[in-house]
Amino acid sequence: MEKTMTENPVFCALDTQNPSRANQLAENLSPHIGGIKIGMEFFYAAGLAGYQNLAATGLPIFLDLKLHDIPNTVAAAVSALCPLQPAILNVHAGGGLDMMRAASKAAKDTAAENDLTAPLMIAVTVLTSLEDNDLNLIGVNATPRDQVLRLADLAQQADMGGVVCSAHEVEALRNQCGPDFKLIVPGIRPAGHATNDQKRIMTPEAALEAGADILVIGRAITQATDPVQAASAISASLKSAKG
Repeated sequence: MEKTMTENPVFCALDTQNPSRANQLAENLSPHIGGIKIGMEFFYAAGLAGYQNLAATGLPIFLDLKLHDIPNTVAAAVSALCPLQPAILNVHAGGGLDMMRAASKAAKDTAAENDLTAPLMIAVTVLTSLEDNDLNLIGVNATPRDQVLRLADLAQQADMGGVVCSAHEVEALRNQCGPDFKLIVPGIRPAGHATNDQKRIMTPEAALEAGADILVIGRAITQATDPVQAASAISASLKSAKG
């Protein structure tokens, strides 16, 4: 999975339904980011052709489709997506141990059968838009931190390579899961930026210092007056923070 771990930990979230805008952003931002995240909004609107155009930029792609279904269905979906060669592919940890195991096995088997590089399989723990009360409303009587740690433990048992979590759980996860378990962190907001619909957020510098591997940053870059300048400033601040 070396191609996912670039020197620049920033993956820009291209959450748009407009393929032309996504392509322009990817091309312009390429020198200042480590990869791009393609989520449901773009993938459902632009489809295979849109994905392939972005892949042609050469940037590592985090295909953020959050697969969540019975084990057989998720395994089949992973097998279908592997030929696209995403660097990272995710499922919902809430789908359970068997589902995650099926997804991990499908990725490895499909890659081996087709002489491909298997994507880094990761599991979404608790969405960064959720807080204690949100979990309680859906019947989860735990704090986001406790639920994240529980789901990450299941993900590691299922041979997932890492999890998606908020920056607030990174330090605890690093202690629990060890140095090689990848922590992909959305909900990143540079100082002074609006939180929007995210609740468990942190600045890029603080998240990296806590132990995050990849920082997923969207609107702070894509909705900036000058996205290139915004991405460049974030990358520079991270280099400075690392010394």
